[in-house]
Amino acid sequence: MTSLDRYMARLIAVPLIANLVIALMLLVIDRMRILFSFVATEGGPVSVVWQMLANLVPEYLGLGIPIGLLLGVLLAFRRLATSSELDVLRAVGISYTRLLKVPYMFTLGLALLNLAIVGFVQPYARYAYEGLSYELRTGALGASIKVGEFTTFPKGATVRIERSEDQGRKLSGIFVHANTARGGWTAVTAATGQFLATDNPDEIIFRLTKGTLISNEPGFSVPRVLTFTSHDLPIPLPKAESFRNRGGRNLELTLPELVRIGRDPRSPAMLRDTSRAAFHFRLAEVASMFLLPLLALALGVPPKRSSSALGVFLAIVMIVTYHKVNEYAESVGGLGLIDPFVALWVPFTVFAGLVLWMYYQIAFVPGGQPIGALERGFSTLGKAISRRMPGQKLRKAS
Repeated sequence: MTSLDRYMARLIAVPLIANLVIALMLLVIDRMRILFSFVATEGGPVSVVWQMLANLVPEYLGLGIPIGLLLGVLLAFRRLATSSELDVLRAVGISYTRLLKVPYMFTLGLALLNLAIVGFVQPYARYAYEGLSYELRTGALGASIKVGEFTTFPKGATVRIERSEDQGRKLSGIFVHANTARGGWTAVTAATGQFLATDNPDEIIFRLTKGTLISNEPGFSVPRVLTFTSHDLPIPLPKAESFRNRGGRNLELTLPELVRIGRDPRSPAMLRDTSRAAFHFRLAEVASMFLLPLLALALGVPPKRSSSALGVFLAIVMIVTYHKVNEYAESVGGLGLIDPFVALWVPFTVFAGLVLWMYYQIAFVPGGQPIGALERGFSTLGKAISRRMPGQKLRKAS
C-alpha cells in the first residue's frame, strides 16, 4: 500500500467510524426510551432493556454501515477538494479511478460484514428480541409487583404491597387474599414478607412474618382468625406457554432458509413470495453498497470556488429514498403483485444507472459537475434570501 493509499485510508476511516457510531447511538437512544416504557409497564427487571437493545444492534448496523460508508468516502473526497489537494493529485496524473482503490477496499470488507449481519446474525438476534418481549408480556421474566397496587395472580390470588426496599427483597405492609380449592378464601395481613422460589415452576412461596390470617371455608360457622410469627403462603404463577419456534417472520430467517422456502413448491404461494422478496431485498441492499463510493465521489467534490454542502445533503436523501423504495418493493413483491426479482432489482438498476452517469460526468467530462445546476440554483436562492433579510437593508441604509 502506497503513502497515498494510507492517507486516503485515514481520511475515510475517521468520518466512517464517527458517523457509524453516531447513527448507532441515535437509533439505540430512540429505542431505549420505548423499551424502558414497555418494561416498566410490564413490570419487568431493568436489566432486560440492555439485553433487548443488544439484540437490536445487528439490525441497526445493517442500516448504519451503508450510511457510514457513504459519508466516510464523501467527506474524504470533500476534504481533498476543498483543500485543493485533489487538484494537485489530478495534475500529477492520478485519476479518479485510482483514487477509488482504497474506498473500494473499505466497501468490500464492509459489504461482506453487512452480508453476514443481515443474512445470518440479524435473524437470530431478532428472534431473541421477540423472545424477550414475549417473556415480558407473559411474566416469565419475573415481573415485579407494583407498590401500592392490587396485583392479581391465577386462581383468585390478589396481593398488595405498601413498601418495597432492597430491590424488592424486603417487602412491608402486605395484604393477600386467595381463594382455596374447597371454595373458601384466605385473607392475610403481615408486617413484612419475602418471595421465595420453589422447585415447582408454577408456584412461589410468599414467606410472611408478624401478621394475621383469616380463613373461611364452606363448613365454617364463622371465619377462623390466626396470628402468626412466620407463615409460608403458596402463590400460583401464570403458566407461560413456550415461545414459538424461530422463523415465524421473515426477519428471523437466514438467507439459505429464505432460499429453501422460496423454492419449496409445498409452501403456500404467499409464503414463497414473501421469502423471495426478503431474500432479494437483503441482497439488493448489500449490492447497492458497491455503488456508494461512486456516488460519494460524484457528490463530495463541489464546483470550483464553492464550499457548498449540498452534495452531503443530497447523498443522504438519495440513499434513504432508495432504502424506502426497496422496502415498498419488498412489500409489493411479498403480496405477489409483482415478481420479487423484478420488484427489487429494477429500482437497483435505475439507481445504478443514475450513480454511474453522475460518476461519468465528474470523472470523464471536462468541467463536468453532476449537480452543477442544483448548485447554481441553490446559490441564486441563497443570494435572493440574503438580499431580502432586514439586517442587510439596515446595513446598506447606514
